[in-house]
Amino acid sequence: MKYQYLPFMLATAMLVHSTAGAQESTAANSTAAARDALAKKEGEGDQSALLKETLTAVDKQYSLIRKGKSQYTYDLNYTYIGQEKIVTDIAADGLTLFEIENVSAHVVTNTLSVDYGVWDNLTANVTLPVIGKFAESRNGNNTSFSLGDIAIGARYQPWEARRDRANFTATSNLRLPTGRSPFKIIAGSGEATGSGVAALSLGMNVNRIVDPVALFGSLSLTASSQATGLHQANGTRVLTRVAPGTQFGFGMGFAYALSYGISTTMSFQGAIAQGAKLRFADGLNVRTNTQTSAILNFGMGYRMSPKNTVNMSVGIGLTSDSPNFSVGLNLPLAF
Repeated sequence: MKYQYLPFMLATAMLVHSTAGAQESTAANSTAAARDALAKKEGEGDQSALLKETLTAVDKQYSLIRKGKSQYTYDLNYTYIGQEKIVTDIAADGLTLFEIENVSAHVVTNTLSVDYGVWDNLTANVTLPVIGKFAESRNGNNTSFSLGDIAIGARYQPWEARRDRANFTATSNLRLPTGRSPFKIIAGSGEATGSGVAALSLGMNVNRIVDPVALFGSLSLTASSQATGLHQANGTRVLTRVAPGTQFGFGMGFAYALSYGISTTMSFQGAIAQGAKLRFADGLNVRTNTQTSAILNFGMGYRMSPKNTVNMSVGIGLTSDSPNFSVGLNLPLAF
């Protein structure tokens, strides 16, 4: 039987910065010089403010906006996925087909995000993705361009943010199956642009400024609904139901403001997803293997104005279940 799955993608922006001195006096002088270079100038914010803005620019999960205010963001992301897929077809008399197929996919995602401050410590958001996907395989090429899965979420800060302690933000996200389902497409008729099922994610983010670095991390848990009423041909069998497994996500990283206009970030993000349960029309039940994804991200932010920062990022996949690489651009929109 032919198994299809969509590897999930995680993208954040990151980069490493470290300094060391050979002797104690030299280290002290270097530290003083660095602090003087980044000291508050007339008309500029201090280092703490820059680090907070860096966190805001890198990942909106780490900041909230004021009550009654709105924020619009455009994200452009390109992802390349290349893999060797084992294709099997099991009939009543045993194994009838076994081969290894090379598959590659190019995915361009355009996402418009809208954030609105319900309260000073509660922000609601909606994301609208439009996905273009081009896949190549031995059996031919497929192209799709359509709406992806719309998501509705919220971020809540239970305690007032303070510089001298860790700050926590609770997150929730409901993903709606508005994209083209991978469980309903017919071979050769295009590519999936959605997950095919609704999913609810709950998580917690934490960040803390340790001058001159801002540290952050996250944990999340995602549960998906079942896809029922299917009638998708997989070799000689017909897929009728899919029950995705629970997914546990985690991440960590840091941000560093090199100057008033340039910031860098580096992070690691990973996820472990239970195997999905598949049911076929003839009564056969199959469970797929657990998937482990991980990606290392590097990024740079360029401050165009006091309120707008453009962020560029590159992500490198670390496991076979992850995208090979991704390139992203984040641009705030002002009307």
